[in-house]
Amino acid sequence: MTGLSPTRTLNTIFAALVAAINRLDKSLDPAETVAKLRAYHFTWQDSVYILHAASALFWVYLWPLIWPFKIAIVLLFVGGLFVPLTSQFLFPATPVLSWVIMFFSSRFIPNDYRPAISVSLLPTLESVLYGANISDILTRFTHPVLDVVAWIPYGILHFTLPVIVAIFLWLFRPKEALHFWARAFGYMNVIGVFIQIILPCAAPWYELIYGLTPATYDVHGSAGGLMRIDALFGSTGYQKTFASSPVVFGAFPSLHAGCATIEALFWTHFFPQTRNLAWGYAGVLYWATMYLPHHYLIDVVAGACLATACFYLFLPDELRGANATAGPGSVASSSRSKHELYDLELPARR
Repeated sequence: MTGLSPTRTLNTIFAALVAAINRLDKSLDPAETVAKLRAYHFTWQDSVYILHAASALFWVYLWPLIWPFKIAIVLLFVGGLFVPLTSQFLFPATPVLSWVIMFFSSRFIPNDYRPAISVSLLPTLESVLYGANISDILTRFTHPVLDVVAWIPYGILHFTLPVIVAIFLWLFRPKEALHFWARAFGYMNVIGVFIQIILPCAAPWYELIYGLTPATYDVHGSAGGLMRIDALFGSTGYQKTFASSPVVFGAFPSLHAGCATIEALFWTHFFPQTRNLAWGYAGVLYWATMYLPHHYLIDVVAGACLATACFYLFLPDELRGANATAGPGSVASSSRSKHELYDLELPARR
């Protein structure tokens, strides 16, 4: 799409959208899904869905809702899996949905079962590994212009770019690329939140407010430098959002850095012409996490490493090389590949 005028670009996107909608399975007959399940040859790799189901049921059990509502939600989701129109979205998105449920439901874990919060681990490792507290250095000078530059990637693009990546993959690349995105992005966040739950660590904002005094789960999250953005616009949106965060002590690893890294890897792999812009964004985001201050440098490094590991671990062979920039429907595989685990289709052979 490089070099196209805005009108031609919009026409290209619109044409791709129409084509993508036409490719969708619009059937509402659950019998088709049942038939595919009967013909499907399950392998040990499919056991991951047992873990997804167990995890979902655990979090639903913790929800402070009456049981009829819990049962209704579970049945509604299961029903969506059997309707072809909805299952083509819900099934590949299982890793992402598992992360969302885990993140927002973690607040309901009883405090008696939560691990002790580490306040000094990250700043100590920061000083040992890098010779100084990098986050503290970056926050010594602030300016409204720098606040805005940090706010845009950290407070806006972080929440919108995952959807934009998914949309562009859906419109312009084979469906295997979108399924790969759901797996890599979803499992990266699942692993990250799991680490944050079992290894809770205080962020730099806690050290600035409370020092190295022991932390408890009664402490509310802080917007850190984003409070200056609230003051700039005369609002309290970020203060309220972070104060009610379900994972207050989730500094390590930085999933802001993880998301920026995996987004840059996807843009670079599937849309090579965006390489410089993608990694430029990631670099600014890395800085913003420490400037605001929500993360130590070690959190950023850990998040970036986790994202890179997930990208290459889940990258299917059929999406390497020239296939990475192929158009929709142009990738073919003669044998059962990893991406087919998320696409219940009739097998080509028995």
